[in-house]
Amino acid sequence: MEKEDGYNGYRTKEREEKEYKDLIHRLNRMEGQIRGIRGMVEEGRYCTDILVQVAAVNAALNSFNKVLLANHIRSCVVEDIREGREESVDELVGILQKLMK
Repeated sequence: MEKEDGYNGYRTKEREEKEYKDLIHRLNRMEGQIRGIRGMVEEGRYCTDILVQVAAVNAALNSFNKVLLANHIRSCVVEDIREGREESVDELVGILQKLMK
């Protein structure tokens, strides 16, 4: 469920525990990968070795985006359309355009 937070103007969403844990797990894994890449740079590791790890982080981030987007469509967008808030579709189109740059 999405709601407007009057304090800072940001929308918030209550996520099911399973979705929350999955997203956090993915973020923690990527954070570890980024720290590993920084360590590789600090150690003076060979460029292609670092690039392979960067590609792995990019793949993980793309996977995170796909999961988050699918969850958003299945919950927020569907709920908004059912409640007559079709502007959610325009918002979705906008975010898809940004993701596909």
